[in-house]
Amino acid sequence: MGKRILFTGGTGKAGRHVAPWLRDAGHHVLNADLVPLGADGIDDRIVDVTDSGQVYAAMLQHANMAEFAGGAAQPFDAVVHFAAVPRVLLRSDAECFRVNTVGTYNVIEAAVKLGVRKVIIASSETVYGTCFAEGYNPPARLPVTEDQEVVPHDSYAMSKVCNEVTARSFQARSGIDIYVLRIGNVIEPHEYGMFSDFFADPGLRVRNIFNYVDARDLGQIVHRCVQVDGLGYRIFNAANDTNSVNRPSAELAATYFPEVPLDPVGENEALYSNARIREELGFVEEHDWRRYVQG
Repeated sequence: MGKRILFTGGTGKAGRHVAPWLRDAGHHVLNADLVPLGADGIDDRIVDVTDSGQVYAAMLQHANMAEFAGGAAQPFDAVVHFAAVPRVLLRSDAECFRVNTVGTYNVIEAAVKLGVRKVIIASSETVYGTCFAEGYNPPARLPVTEDQEVVPHDSYAMSKVCNEVTARSFQARSGIDIYVLRIGNVIEPHEYGMFSDFFADPGLRVRNIFNYVDARDLGQIVHRCVQVDGLGYRIFNAANDTNSVNRPSAELAATYFPEVPLDPVGENEALYSNARIREELGFVEEHDWRRYVQG
């Protein structure tokens, strides 16, 4: 049966693909965002997640007019929290950190106190410290796994690490499932044309540790998080199975991260490992770039 899901940030780059994916999977989605998504079958609510009262109200109100016929508003089965300042250099560093950390605290607090038993939050590949580092800051080991230490250099990644700690604390107190997605570089369907630039100059992808996640595959990942219960607090790298350039993984590691220890890796296996979502959530990639790109 479909779940009733509150989705924050469903109008953003990732959310505008993930929220419809959840709808198409049979879930009832209410998008809580500053800007409506306007998608068929998805309800919209204008919500500033940095305002705790607005977050509580969104979780307690009817999602649409038709729901009034059923009596009192029904509780949500899950909350998916994507709303955030999406990267550095869009707002001041302090404002980026404030919006992302306060918003996440408000969303998780309201969900826990209102009895929601599943919360999924968007973290980021940036927590490993490579993406927005000043200068060159390689990962400690390849492939990058969720067990590696996170030492970010920037306000955006700092906010995501803070959010992971917030999530861990609420999960420890409540015992609910809170899953954290360290989302890779999101690629929308119309963006595959840029891959020819990546092939010509793989160095363009060093800061992303060569990863990507198709926005539609991210929808599947979130759906599987909704469906799989009982993991408690769990962190997942959310990315596709292979790298975003057409060169063998060992060659990429030797060329661009020569000093970084490399564990055994398949010929095209991603250097940003998604093994955990495949093994624990049953993720099966549907949108390998090779379906859309020559070369």
